[in-house]
Amino acid sequence: MAQSRILRRAGLAVSLGVTALLLSGCSIDNKVLRFGWPSGVTPQATRMRELWTWSIIAALAMGALVWGLIFWAVIFHRKKKDSPEFPRQTAYNVPLELAYTAVPFVIISVLFYFTVVVQSHVLEKTDNPDVVVDVTAFQWNWKFGYRSIDLGDGAGRYDGVDQAAQAAVQPKPVEEGELPGPLHGKYPQDLSYLRYDTIETVGTSEEIPILVLPTGKRIQFDLASADVIHAFWVPEFLFKRDVLPNPKENHSDNVFQISEIEREGAFVGRCAEMCGTFHSMMNFEVRAVTPEKFAQYIELRTPEEEGGQGLTTAEALQAIGESPVATSTSPFTTDRGYQQASGVDGI
Repeated sequence: MAQSRILRRAGLAVSLGVTALLLSGCSIDNKVLRFGWPSGVTPQATRMRELWTWSIIAALAMGALVWGLIFWAVIFHRKKKDSPEFPRQTAYNVPLELAYTAVPFVIISVLFYFTVVVQSHVLEKTDNPDVVVDVTAFQWNWKFGYRSIDLGDGAGRYDGVDQAAQAAVQPKPVEEGELPGPLHGKYPQDLSYLRYDTIETVGTSEEIPILVLPTGKRIQFDLASADVIHAFWVPEFLFKRDVLPNPKENHSDNVFQISEIEREGAFVGRCAEMCGTFHSMMNFEVRAVTPEKFAQYIELRTPEEEGGQGLTTAEALQAIGESPVATSTSPFTTDRGYQQASGVDGI
């Protein structure tokens, strides 16, 4: 009786603890229940964090059950010193063996199902997103352009494609007797897959490129590299995507969307793929502003021949009351002869 009472109390304590964790995980986003996972700024990031939280809770519950069974067997089914008999054996217990064979498959199936559901949500694309951004990575910086923007209020869509620049990089047709290039008929130097827009921000060694985006709007990113493989990574999006040259020829899905940025702020972006000497310096910033400020920013950036003011990124940001320079990261020196250890001068 004493053993049964102790076992019931232990089971009740474990059940209450797991239930408390489950109920807390439903409504609270705090550092403890994230289990090391950061809190993002998009609905996709939230879904990924929730998947991580529930997976860890399930693992902890299973761990508590397994450890509980181990200690139960060690404590209550050990061989007695004053008895020559072994504890009751459960070998060839068919129902038990079927249970511990089937349960892992059920657990894997459940985790697989929820992983697929979250993955489908993260990779979901809809037609006509509010903003379409062309992202071009190059050694060792970024170029951002606005290809299409829904102006709202029935004003239609802004078409930001730079037709002249786009036409200038189109490959020349293969003349009679000329051999086509080795990459699906194109040459390695061909850059016709890159996108060019009238409103662009290009980073330099002295200036961090700032990608200004509106909150509460669906945004599409089209990624391409002008040279080697890079990676587009904004930690607050909790999502990283490789940026390849010739994405279609490389069978790469170079387009992804976020349903919205949930709050204003400045979020650092990084290249997460080792791409050469100054890889660590290849940073950018996502500046999330209100839709009203974003509309004003686009109007200020629009070229004069299209009815705008043709301001630079810094000038337009300052005009809408934002910092004209990046606040989440700063430029690195690209002088390869420069060396400095943190906290030590003169090295």
